[in-house]
Amino acid sequence: MIKVLFICNHNDARSQIAEALLHKYGQSHFLAESAGLDPKFIDPLAIEILKEEDIDISHKATQSAFEFFQMGKLYHYVITMCDDSRGEKCPVFPGQTTRLHWSFKDPQLFEGSHNEKLLHMKAIKDEIKNEVFKFIKSIDTHEISL
Repeated sequence: MIKVLFICNHNDARSQIAEALLHKYGQSHFLAESAGLDPKFIDPLAIEILKEEDIDISHKATQSAFEFFQMGKLYHYVITMCDDSRGEKCPVFPGQTTRLHWSFKDPQLFEGSHNEKLLHMKAIKDEIKNEVFKFIKSIDTHEISL
């Protein structure tokens, strides 16, 4: 099983969405988790938008990347998901791993009505889903051990 950690600053939307999508579409080949440097509460829009994928994350809590490190967790891949366009700093997860970076806008910055924010979140979810599918296709699940 390939262990993947998705990290963003608050573990409130982007990393939660990526974790959920990899769980659903990666079948039993992946163990995905997500965490943040400063965990907050899961964004209600992320919960709402994942329902389109028949995924329910309403029961989930945010996680701390630092606590995962303290527990000695190891991952084949650590994927950061911060917004390069605004210079957002991504948390670093130490250790020997393959690091990838996927840049997505921070949903906390979306403005407008609920429906406008939901449309922005849907666009982010679709971008993340595209990256998750590319990631799944790029991995040879038979050659990895940890």
